[in-house]
Amino acid sequence: MTFFVRTAGPNDLSAISDLLGETWHDTYDGIYGPAKVSEITASWHSVEALRPRLTRPQSEFIVADDGARLGGMAFAASSDPEKKLVLLHQLYVHPDCQRQGIGRDLLAEIVDAFPDASRLRLEVEAANETAVGFYRAHGFAEVGRTDNCGAAGSGIPAVVYEKRLDT
Repeated sequence: MTFFVRTAGPNDLSAISDLLGETWHDTYDGIYGPAKVSEITASWHSVEALRPRLTRPQSEFIVADDGARLGGMAFAASSDPEKKLVLLHQLYVHPDCQRQGIGRDLLAEIVDAFPDASRLRLEVEAANETAVGFYRAHGFAEVGRTDNCGAAGSGIPAVVYEKRLDT
C-alpha cells in the first residue's frame, strides 16, 4: 500500500491513540515493562491527551494514511516566538509499516511545515536503537540528555538530538 501524509483531524484521534499504544508496547515493553508502558500510553496517548494538538498554534500534527489505516504519525511544535527552534514531540511508525519510508516522509513534512526554523530538536530513549539509528541517518546529532523525557517529572531518561535546518 502507498501511504500519503496529511493533516490529522478529529476523526483520526482514536486510530492515532491505538497506533501509539501498539507502537509503544512493541518498542518499550522490553525497556520499561508492559505495565509502565500501559500507564504512559493511557496518560500521554489517550484521545483526550491528543485532542489539543489539533488546534495548537505553531504546530504540525500529521498522519500517514493508506486509505484503510494509519501507518504513522508525527507531531511537532514551536514555542519559540521567532519560530527558529521546533520540537519534534512524536514521530512513530506502526511496527508493521516500518522500513517503508513512512518515517522519512513524516519527517520531511515536519521540516517543510516550519520554513523559518533553523533547528529541529527531539528526545529519544537511548535504548531505542531503531529510533536512534533513524535520527542519526537523517542528520541528527546528540546535543544533551534529560532525566524527564516527554513531561516534567516523568523520570524517563532520554538523549536530546538536534538537526540544523538552515544549512
